[in-house]
Amino acid sequence: MPTIYYTEDHEWIRVEDGVATVGITNYAQEQLGDLVFVELPEAGRALKKGDTAVVVESVKAASDVYAPVDGEIVEANDALSSEPALVNSAATGDGWLWKMKLADESQLNGLMDEAAYNKMVG
Repeated sequence: MPTIYYTEDHEWIRVEDGVATVGITNYAQEQLGDLVFVELPEAGRALKKGDTAVVVESVKAASDVYAPVDGEIVEANDALSSEPALVNSAATGDGWLWKMKLADESQLNGLMDEAAYNKMVG
């Protein structure tokens, strides 16, 4: 079963075989409100931890989504181009934002597990 990590910036990262799927948490999408646009990253783009990877726009505001670790984008969720609301309805499922090949798996050690994240937002 893949391991899921969380960041203080409300991203989740699910790791399988050195590839991480990244999205925003349910808490984050509730705070943002209904998403109307997602600016997706291009495959092949290298990211450093903390870089802005994606911009999500809701009826309330635009927000940056940051890379939780270093890596290279291998895929963006193209379904969000036509249906950004997937992030609202399935934030931790079909509403994922991008997939990236990890540059340094040890960076995952600095992230939270679900219990720690829930305590932070609780």
